[in-house]
Formats: sequence, structure tokens, C-alpha cells
Amino acid sequence: MIEAVFADLEACQPDGFTYKVFRLDDGVSFIHVVIEHGIEEPDSLQNVPALQAFVAEIAERCDIPPIAVRANIVGSYR
Repeated sequence: MIEAVFADLEACQPDGFTYKVFRLDDGVSFIHVVIEHGIEEPDSLQNVPALQAFVAEIAERCDIPPIAVRANIVGSYR
């Protein structure tokens, strides 16, 4: 399902955020990272239809329900 999210993002080219998904070494766990960029009228990842389908009933697909946390960038390189 995540491939459909990236296909939608590629098709609509929203502005205002970067979205990355990492698969952990266990092969079944993922970390989704959204970095919001400071622009006046950003698009929302939540408005992407494939993401809406991806998150619908996600708790039933996961052994451990997803946890959303906010973080602040401390440093960055490229």
C-alpha cells in the first residue's frame, strides 16, 4: 500500500513537506518521517487519497498500533 502513497505523491507533487519511509531490519516494522517546510500555504500529506487508504484501519493490520510523535530537527546534513 505504501507504494501507492508514493505514486500519488509523484503524480500530484504536493509542496510543503518531505515524506520518507524506512523499513527496519526486522523486515516488518517501518518508520514514517514527515518533515514540514516553512512555506505559507503548504499542501497536506493527509489529503493524499492513497495515504487516506493506507491509514484506514491500520490498527487492524499491525501487531503493535502505530505511534505518532513530534520531533524537532537538531541538525542535518544534505
